[in-house]
Amino acid sequence: MRVGVFSDTHDNLIAIDRALRLFEDERVEAVIHAGDIVAPFSLKLILARVEKMGVPLFAVFGNNDGERHGLAKLLPDLCDGPRHFELGSRKICLVHDLDRLRHDDELAADIVITGHTHLDTVCELKDGRLYVNPAECCGWLTGLCRAAILDTETLSARSVVLMEQERPRP
Repeated sequence: MRVGVFSDTHDNLIAIDRALRLFEDERVEAVIHAGDIVAPFSLKLILARVEKMGVPLFAVFGNNDGERHGLAKLLPDLCDGPRHFELGSRKICLVHDLDRLRHDDELAADIVITGHTHLDTVCELKDGRLYVNPAECCGWLTGLCRAAILDTETLSARSVVLMEQERPRP
């Protein structure tokens, strides 16, 4: 099963559109957002496109999701995480910040998906468990807008640079 994974979109609608276009092109069977959507208008865009694709959306809150009430109104199962679910017969644990993951939650998963760092993509197999952090989709810190395609069958993921984002100079 192929799954589209992104995180830290931070209301960058162009980057969100590119990620969703990638997921459509890859014909993913589910979409995962690892937190920091930020505002309901961004989630509305995500939900409309995911609904059009006919696939489920799994998401957790991030530390910058300030309009939690509005986000939860649109996606009632949105939670702080860790969130556990199964896709492609793999147990997935989704949490925004890996540092907030309890050891028991980690051990209960085949795949651990996180966000928060904004930095390099992580697609690492450790002790038979796949760790995926797609890096930032917004591109605000690194200048690269990224997402990942997860393959639950092969227990692997690949990073995709969606576009470069111009950043202000200090």
